[in-house]
Amino acid sequence: MVTDDGRCNNQCTKQVAQASCSKEGVPVRENVPTASRWTALAVLCAGQLMVILDGTVVNVALPSIQQDLGFSSSGLAWVVNAYLVPFGGLLLLAGRLGDLVGRKRVFTAGLVLFTAASLLCGASQDPATLLAARFVQGIGGAVTSAVTLGMVVTLFPRPGERAKAIGVYSFVQSAGGSLGLLAGGALTQAVGWHWIFLVNVPIGIAAALAAARVLTAEPGNGLDQGTDVAGALLVTAGLMLGVYTIVGTADHGWNSLPTLGCGATALALLLGFVARQARAAHPLLPLRVLRARDVSAAMGIQALLVAGMFSFQFLCVLYLQKVLRLDEIRTGLAIFPVPVAIGALSLGASPKLIGRFGPRAVLLPGLALIAAGLAALGRVPAGGNYAVDVLPALLPIGVGFGLAMPSLATLAMSASTPRDSGIASGLFNTMQQVGGAFGLAVLSTLAASHTDSLLGGGTGTASALTAGYRLAFRVAAALVVVALLLAAALLRSPAAVRRRADEEKPVAV
Repeated sequence: MVTDDGRCNNQCTKQVAQASCSKEGVPVRENVPTASRWTALAVLCAGQLMVILDGTVVNVALPSIQQDLGFSSSGLAWVVNAYLVPFGGLLLLAGRLGDLVGRKRVFTAGLVLFTAASLLCGASQDPATLLAARFVQGIGGAVTSAVTLGMVVTLFPRPGERAKAIGVYSFVQSAGGSLGLLAGGALTQAVGWHWIFLVNVPIGIAAALAAARVLTAEPGNGLDQGTDVAGALLVTAGLMLGVYTIVGTADHGWNSLPTLGCGATALALLLGFVARQARAAHPLLPLRVLRARDVSAAMGIQALLVAGMFSFQFLCVLYLQKVLRLDEIRTGLAIFPVPVAIGALSLGASPKLIGRFGPRAVLLPGLALIAAGLAALGRVPAGGNYAVDVLPALLPIGVGFGLAMPSLATLAMSASTPRDSGIASGLFNTMQQVGGAFGLAVLSTLAASHTDSLLGGGTGTASALTAGYRLAFRVAAALVVVALLLAAALLRSPAAVRRRADEEKPVAV
């Protein structure tokens, strides 16, 4: 066992491989065979990939869905938003539930719910049914995703193996969106939009059965260790309302009464949640999770990075389709170098580099490469050529993201313990979703406003669209530059960490 100040008692030492230190009865399972751990990681990543793919696979199918089901232009956006609102709002609560009742139970329940909702989405014959099913899909996706990273770090307590496992997880997280564009285009053109949802059913069933068989059951801390009902209501309502406010700016604008009113209410709810956590006997989010400087800094950097990268995926697709006139499949293929580069780094070089130089040293050049790639996209011309104008920008973005994401995941989970790895995982994913929603809303609005202004002045359609995309890419690059500056200023080098540890060692007398 581990006492509240983090010290192991004489029944638990770091040198014992049979069962490492635990908190609240949740062991770090070092005695699990290596092959079983990697099999479990494959199951976790399969479930995560299915959820990540569904966040983007629907984008290229939206025109077909609108034509088939009769969505209005404003209503069509809610095919995406109905998924994002519950997904972003429930990650934190789902992560904490994993700590309390067992992460395997939560992960498997999320898979089952997501799979059932996918079946309902694929069978939908009217807008209301599809939107309701997408909302339930978002709940299932949040429940599945919230605990995945926490399970990964618990499965792999040794630094070398953990770095490799986080690299695999980061590849799934970062490359899944790009893969979704290719899969969505192929399925929509080949067999119809229904199959972008129905294909989840056999995959989800197989993943749920494998999870039940392969993943190790953990008892959890018990509901009596964290049933903060008031905190759960505050954070869930605040996050869901916050995401709703952000995605609703496309309809209402940033200065409208609905946006300002909902935004202020969401902020008040989240501030109330923080105040509640400071005094609750069993907080939903123990504030000790954020006391480590590297952890809290990594969360903020993650939000800024994803804000820029989400806009890149969305706007680059629009540029390829509306300006370069590529169809869905060719658009997916055009983006494909990004996940290839991410995979090459995340699965190969990044874990080794992190193990040798530390996550900070790997993160900084990764962020610099992403900023450079986005800045290059900020110069694309209206009569552009993919090989000359787009591909040279995509490659540094892919390489940079393959370096940055494993580093951020390592930093974000660096201070987590078996007792609270679920909530740390949920918080990491929450920052990703909120950052992505905010970045996409802001940058797409900037692009659209600039395009409309140029069209009103008589500029041609292709030139006006390209100018709007260029502006958004430059702002995205600026967001990543801010993330880079924060990382350089706030994250500590390995030498600084060692000096701090030496300073905190008790002095022998």
